[in-house]
Amino acid sequence: MHFEPPLIKARLLKRYKRFLADVVLDNGEELTVHCPNTGSMKNCIVENSTCYLSDSNNPKRKYRYTWELATTPDGNLARINSATANALVAEAIEGGVIAELSGYPSLQREQKYGQEGSRIDLLLLSEAQRCYVEVKSVTLAVDDRQGLFPDAVSSRASKHLRELMAMRRQGYRAVLFYCVQHTGIDRVSPADEIDPEYGRLLRDAVSAGVEVLAYRADISPESIQLQCSLPVVLELNT
Repeated sequence: MHFEPPLIKARLLKRYKRFLADVVLDNGEELTVHCPNTGSMKNCIVENSTCYLSDSNNPKRKYRYTWELATTPDGNLARINSATANALVAEAIEGGVIAELSGYPSLQREQKYGQEGSRIDLLLLSEAQRCYVEVKSVTLAVDDRQGLFPDAVSSRASKHLRELMAMRRQGYRAVLFYCVQHTGIDRVSPADEIDPEYGRLLRDAVSAGVEVLAYRADISPESIQLQCSLPVVLELNT
């Protein structure tokens, strides 16, 4: 996935009101831009660090620019636009990057399913099988290149685990896919200290037959693409 038009380099001043950030361009112009991430963005925000913006080229939009990439405290890049994770995973599936999800001639997005009013991110179909894929963007990195999800308590993420378990009970394939949009993460685990209920449900889901995959993206100001499979570690720390 290439950034078109190219991303614009800026310096982050601050993030506030969840959806807004102030930045300064290389020419000294200060802008208020849209922040497309409703999470805490824990360990992703460094004031006065380099960031990258996309330009909607729509002067009538209230906030013409969108914050796309952040420089993390350890100098890595993280894509904070979590809404694009589904498209990134779909592109990787269709490109044959994700071997575990190959062999499905049809890919559908945002299909209604389940009993809790959900929409599955990706529905893969073949003559013999349907596979429900729920995508989660991972940007929280802690010590020793460990990635955690979620970065804040998420009842929505827990609901999706219940829906996946229900699909598995009906005989369908069900997959939780961690889309790691952070170049400093080498493995993924549930954030038990942040959301213990999510961690409990994730382990229940795995016991029920839900598959869990994680892939890390290669990120630059020019492009982003999933490339590397990562281990998912579910053992509780003692």
